[in-house]
Amino acid sequence: MLLEGRTAIVSGVGPGLGRAIAIALAAEGASIGIGARNEEYLATLADELRAGGTEVLAQRTDITSPTDCQQLAEAVHGRFGRIDILVNNGHLSRPQERFDEADLVSWRASMDVNYWGSLAMTQAVVPYMKQLDDARVVMINSMAMARIRPNDGPYVGSKSALAAATKYLATDLGQFGIRVNGVHPGFMMEEKLERYFEQAAAASGRTPEQLRDEVASGARLGYIPSAAEVAGTVVFLASDLARPVTGQCIHVNAGTFIA
Repeated sequence: MLLEGRTAIVSGVGPGLGRAIAIALAAEGASIGIGARNEEYLATLADELRAGGTEVLAQRTDITSPTDCQQLAEAVHGRFGRIDILVNNGHLSRPQERFDEADLVSWRASMDVNYWGSLAMTQAVVPYMKQLDDARVVMINSMAMARIRPNDGPYVGSKSALAAATKYLATDLGQFGIRVNGVHPGFMMEEKLERYFEQAAAASGRTPEQLRDEVASGARLGYIPSAAEVAGTVVFLASDLARPVTGQCIHVNAGTFIA
């Protein structure tokens, strides 16, 4: 039980990596605060966690609203008396378009969520973390900011800014014992990727299995990690096993990209 007695907040929880992170933290003994815009999904995940014996607080949270972020932090601290861990999982990968055809105003949405939203949620928990002199912030980033593909401009820009902010926050908050690190997943074998393989297969005349094997062959380990495996790295960074680790960006992609 690496996280027994600890309290964690996971922002932007959803049916993929966010859910896997919340479950993984709970399995190691943490009490969990979860926030997202989808209240129906929040209730579903909260029921799932409680069924496993975890204490949970679920609250609708739009991380682009600093007020929402502050209210989530206040509610979690009021319920559990502490905030040891924050996992910033909220993200937006749209729009996908060529730069020369882009409406740059539409690009701001990705920055508002991926960069400013993560900063707002972090700022909301810092006063509570400073009381502990030993806390963790984990930024969920992406392989996309290092292995750049066409039409990914808003996502690449915002996640690159978040990677720089991760290093800055580690520098600025280290004096309070707050460790700040980033996890950069690549392809994950979960529902969203499965749907992509099915759609791409229908358009190309190939099978989903062929496309999956092609992607897996690009990884040095020869497979596509699951969301649960990526969540394991988050647990590591949230635990005392990573006590001396801060300001780092860890790529978790089975060797698809090696920094």
